[in-house]
Amino acid sequence: MDKNQTEVMREFFLSGFSQTPSIEAGLFVLFLFFYMSIWVGNVLIMVTVASDKYLNSSPMYFLLGNLSFLDLCYSTVTTPKLLADFFNHEKLISYDQCIVQLFFLHFVGAAEMFLLTVMAYDRYVAICRPLHYTTVMSQGLCCVLVAASWMGGFVHSTVQTILTVHLPFCGPNQVENFFCDVPPVIKLACADTFVIELLMVSNSGLISTISFVVLISSYTTILVKIRSKEGRRKALSTCASHLMVVTLFFGPCIFIYARPFSTFSVDKMVSVLYNVITPMLNPLIYTLRNKEVKSAMQKLWVRNGLTWKKQET
Repeated sequence: MDKNQTEVMREFFLSGFSQTPSIEAGLFVLFLFFYMSIWVGNVLIMVTVASDKYLNSSPMYFLLGNLSFLDLCYSTVTTPKLLADFFNHEKLISYDQCIVQLFFLHFVGAAEMFLLTVMAYDRYVAICRPLHYTTVMSQGLCCVLVAASWMGGFVHSTVQTILTVHLPFCGPNQVENFFCDVPPVIKLACADTFVIELLMVSNSGLISTISFVVLISSYTTILVKIRSKEGRRKALSTCASHLMVVTLFFGPCIFIYARPFSTFSVDKMVSVLYNVITPMLNPLIYTLRNKEVKSAMQKLWVRNGLTWKKQET
């Protein structure tokens, strides 16, 4: 193997969004705004839940705080590299960095899928079995379910990564996306990847599809079991934010991972939806539709405001 082939194996070029400086400058400002919004919104939710005794002891808000942490981690896997690449004509990423990015992308992404499923179960128990809610959704069980979500994400990502690192890369080295993901990366392998693709689709695609079906089924069951119109209205209002998150997150994931690994021109924009837009919208969806979170945020703001005034005086 010659020197050029070795270099190709050890680095990839990311295609990015554009090679025009003026367009990339505008995109940098846009994505920087998105990323700052992700940090502000999700950190605010985590601080609010942690500082409020009622929210911190409630299973629903304990899970919401963990979702915000996962959203923050998920967007951080890809967005900082994207922002830096807007200033680079050659959007290089080393082979090792690419594999690390791929691993954490699937690790945190799968953990979030499992956590959203846990949140749907939490809503099912709260609405359909309200008298047993505090008993069933104990603090210990919530911690176990969150830990299981992280463990499930770790196992899923480990399988995806092992299947990828065993492939030989000695040919084209341009990844048709702004980050390293399984579908565009394994296309560059100089080997027959048919079996690997089937295994990866059955892994990522199956997890995305099954989780989505389970989530939709659980919310449908909630609405069917509630007989009164007023009860259904309240249940729909409670679950509406979850349904929006499910649609925004799982729709693009199913589109990307539950099909054979072929590249479409819309893949980059679809990837932006679940990598950047969903983590940014989650805090807005949950806080704007939730009086308890908004009330806790107002109390936190007032309490900090009084503290700052005392310090000034």
